[in-house]
Amino acid sequence: MNEEEKYRRAKERVEQLRGFYIHLFFYIIINCGLLLINLIFARNHWWFYWPLLGWGIGLAAHTLAVFGLGGFLGKDWEERQVKKIMEKMD
Repeated sequence: MNEEEKYRRAKERVEQLRGFYIHLFFYIIINCGLLLINLIFARNHWWFYWPLLGWGIGLAAHTLAVFGLGGFLGKDWEERQVKKIMEKMD
């Protein structure tokens, strides 16, 4: 792998991480705001956890997409499979 390819991959990874951390930041800020709204206007009826849960599922999916399951079905796995199939074709 040459330097240009390394740079491209590193830049792509940084963009993925940046997107994840922005997503996490807004998840925390907005859900804290929803909790405050719930506390101020509807103390007897707790509803803030529904958006927390729904958005949390999306955040969990984003986390898996960025950090993977220890390489399981990640980009490295994909490349290993392509190389394996190409070797079988020879």
